[in-house]
Amino acid sequence: MPFSDKDIFEAVRNNIPKVSNYVNSHGGDIKLLGTKDGIVYIELTGTCKGCAMSIMTTKMVVQKELRLLIHPTLNIINVDGTVENKLPDEFYCENETDNIIDTEKKVSLIKKVTNFFTSNVA
Repeated sequence: MPFSDKDIFEAVRNNIPKVSNYVNSHGGDIKLLGTKDGIVYIELTGTCKGCAMSIMTTKMVVQKELRLLIHPTLNIINVDGTVENKLPDEFYCENETDNIIDTEKKVSLIKKVTNFFTSNVA
C-alpha cells in the first residue's frame, strides 16, 4: 500500500463516522486502535463487542465501506481477544483522546435506552 501507517490512521479516523451508522444502530461503536503495515485495527464496542456477527460486521460493513472511501486493498481487523485477531506489539496510533466516544453519541444512546424503557413500562 502506498501510504504510511499515519496516513491510513488519519484517513480511517476521519471516515469512521461515515461507516459507523450500522454499528451505532445496534447499540455499538467502532474504536480505532491503530495501524500497522496497511492493516487497520479496530475494536467493536457496546453491544457489538463479542457478538457472533462481529466478524461479518467488520468485513461486510466496516471494511467494505472504508475500502470504498480510502483504498480498495485496506484490511480491517476487529481486535476481539482471539489469537488470530490481536493487536501487534508495535503499531501506529495517536493519543487515547482520539478514541473516546463523543458526547453527542453518548447522549443519543442514553436517549434511545431511556425511551425504550419508558415506553415499555406500563
